[in-house]
Amino acid sequence: MVVLAKGELEQIALPAAVQKAAPPLADVPEVDLGGGACRADAARAVVAACEGHGFFKVTGHGVPAGLLARVEAAAAAFFEMAQPEKEAAAAAAAAAAPGSPFGYGSKRIGCNGDLGWVEYLLLGVAAAAAAPLPAHGEASPSPSYGSFRDILNEYVVAVRAMMWEVLKLMAEGLGLKEKDALVRLVSHEESDSVLRVNHYPPHHELKQQGHGRLTGFGEHTDPQIISVLRSNDTSGLEISLRDGSWASVSPDRKSFFVNVGDVLQVLTNGRFRSVRHRVMVSSPRPRVSVIFFAGPPPRERLAPLPWLVAEDGGRRRYREFTWREYKASAYRTKLAENRLCHFETEAD
Repeated sequence: MVVLAKGELEQIALPAAVQKAAPPLADVPEVDLGGGACRADAARAVVAACEGHGFFKVTGHGVPAGLLARVEAAAAAFFEMAQPEKEAAAAAAAAAAPGSPFGYGSKRIGCNGDLGWVEYLLLGVAAAAAAPLPAHGEASPSPSYGSFRDILNEYVVAVRAMMWEVLKLMAEGLGLKEKDALVRLVSHEESDSVLRVNHYPPHHELKQQGHGRLTGFGEHTDPQIISVLRSNDTSGLEISLRDGSWASVSPDRKSFFVNVGDVLQVLTNGRFRSVRHRVMVSSPRPRVSVIFFAGPPPRERLAPLPWLVAEDGGRRRYREFTWREYKASAYRTKLAENRLCHFETEAD
């Protein structure tokens, strides 16, 4: 966990701004969970999206619009708090989970030198209780933070239910005999999931110049199974396409976006693609995003699913490993590195 002194967000040097214009808009696949299409069609659409970009939009998700509005407002209020109050919130998070990376951080992403124009709140998610932060009877560091935590608790419950439905559609679309093969990994009482709230404030120099782009969060893939993202109505998210080019994602505050993570690429034996993505800061408005990272239990042994290995002619493209092993390996790398290459099997 990194807790910064007041003003340090401005003091840490960042890589030079990218002066190029934003890339063209991505053609993002859309999956409607609201019954607009038959279930088989929705399952096929999810699989096609995961095989293509490794990224898609979810509509008809059933998460109340009022809850989304409250999350957005509470997040904005949290990041507007004075620095000592945010530091107090970080201290409470650390006390609830000693030795964890949870809490408030700014600029420094991970522990390997990556920097971005971002501040964030990182919270552990308890699978059974669906609570981003275990209460442990502690007093909230401020009324604002306590209220924010309660809203995020409610948000996690709603998003988790939607995420399980997406994973069921994936399993059905893949033709897996065990329909809960993917849900089981993220619904276990020891499942390792995380909630991250990112705030990308406008950069004063870019705002004055009226042009330019700055790295908010550098290019990377997500290590977990899937990530479920929702943001306010501010642009900045970009994804890497199959040909290596970048494309902008048009913001949509009413919908969710789903990323395929590294572990899902392994489970599908490379059939699904773990999407490389980044956030670029260029808007005069702040961007706020909330991401649910769904991970398996630390001791879970992960390997390509047998049904999908058989479909691939019996070739297993990744060796078996535990989530704890992969997570430790991933967190030793810089953001942009290819983590999966260390777990690939040799080609025949």
